Amino acid sequence: MPELQFLGACERVTGSCYLLRTERACVLIDCGLIQGSDAEDALNAAPFAFDVDQLDAVILTHAHLDHSGRLPLLYKAGYRGPIFTHRASRDLCRIMLRDAAYLNEMDARLESRKRVRRGDAPVAPLYTQQDATDALKLFRGARYEEAIKVAPGVVAHFRDAGHILGAAFVELSIGDGDNTRRITFSGDLGNGTSPLMRAPERPQATDLMLLESTYGDRIHPAWNRTVEHLHEVLDQAHADGGIVLIPSFAVGRTQEILLLLHQHYEDWNLDRWRVHLDGPLGVQATSIYAHHARLLGADAVEFADQQFRLPNMQFTRTPGQSQQLNNAKGGTLIIAGAGMCSGGRIRHHLKHHLWKPNTHVLLVGYQAYGTLGRRLQDGAQSVSLWGETIKVAAKIHTIHGLSAHADANNLLHWYRQCPNRPRVALVHGEPQAQEALAGTLESRCGATTLIPKLGERITL
Repeated sequence: MPELQFLGACERVTGSCYLLRTERACVLIDCGLIQGSDAEDALNAAPFAFDVDQLDAVILTHAHLDHSGRLPLLYKAGYRGPIFTHRASRDLCRIMLRDAAYLNEMDARLESRKRVRRGDAPVAPLYTQQDATDALKLFRGARYEEAIKVAPGVVAHFRDAGHILGAAFVELSIGDGDNTRRITFSGDLGNGTSPLMRAPERPQATDLMLLESTYGDRIHPAWNRTVEHLHEVLDQAHADGGIVLIPSFAVGRTQEILLLLHQHYEDWNLDRWRVHLDGPLGVQATSIYAHHARLLGADAVEFADQQFRLPNMQFTRTPGQSQQLNNAKGGTLIIAGAGMCSGGRIRHHLKHHLWKPNTHVLLVGYQAYGTLGRRLQDGAQSVSLWGETIKVAAKIHTIHGLSAHADANNLLHWYRQCPNRPRVALVHGEPQAQEALAGTLESRCGATTLIPKLGERITL
């Protein structure tokens, strides 16, 4: 009888990883990084909770690192089988996994210098750029709606999840004929309101649904209110004579911000701003979005064909170009990674501008517990950056409605579109959000729900 084991994103948002065992095959769905505090990051180095040699295939729902970021580790551990994902996700992983490996190497190099000076042994990176490059050779590109035999007795259908470019929810058919069992992995579902992406497709009948629950306890603001809020902040920042910092996920959120700026360029008087997209990852990801423009929402296709270019925007690629922004004056808008302020160039900009009362920081995505972004969101009076205490005098704004994740109403609607009422395992959410969504699904749909613990196994 097929068995599913929950190996990640259990009562937390990051680290998605699930293992399917059947009589004939062993398939891993997602292999994501655990993100958050230093203690949580350290969990990534733990050995895998399964025998890598027994894996027949890996399925990847989308390119975000909390779903893909441990794939180079899987290669490092000896895996040499196929990794099935949408073609656009494969293209995004080519830049994201190499970038993650580069940051691993940099972090290990800096930590090793400190250790050697203390007389301690150096540390090795979690994985290297070569590990990432080798893992990418295992990727097999799929199209939406395509049926792919991924392992003996296991067929996968990838369907548009509307989350980021190439994101899919995956429907697995196990066995054949009257003995067929079906599992649906939602991956991350889009909210259906963003002009950048299409709305998620309808799920098909299934025996078990793994449903993300990131925002299972809240409702996003109406899209028009989100747009108004962003406009208000930009007007306020310009009146203050300060700069605007937008920590943004390089994949998805950055392109959505650029599309909004394009759509409202004239009525927001954006010609009075100098816009910088800072960082090679954001620049490369934007180019990939442009290459796959036909997968985007109808309102985004034309702008994507223009390479997401604004008249007053500069692509800041090199470290030297980025360092010049340390002295940026009023009227400068900087979009830089990482989205949770947990790494990347945004931390340098925060160091140089966070202590200024006329700086405005726009948090435009989910901020996980333990991250610098979450501390800023929760009202920290000061933060530490590279051992230096920085006063938080800047104005911190949270723009909730830009989330690429479905909110509680979206999740309920998506579940209701399923032709039957399958059992639901809630994953990819913090306990409060999961408990709220479980209550909603049970009371409104009569669903049987499960909030799995890490390592828990269930049978079909």
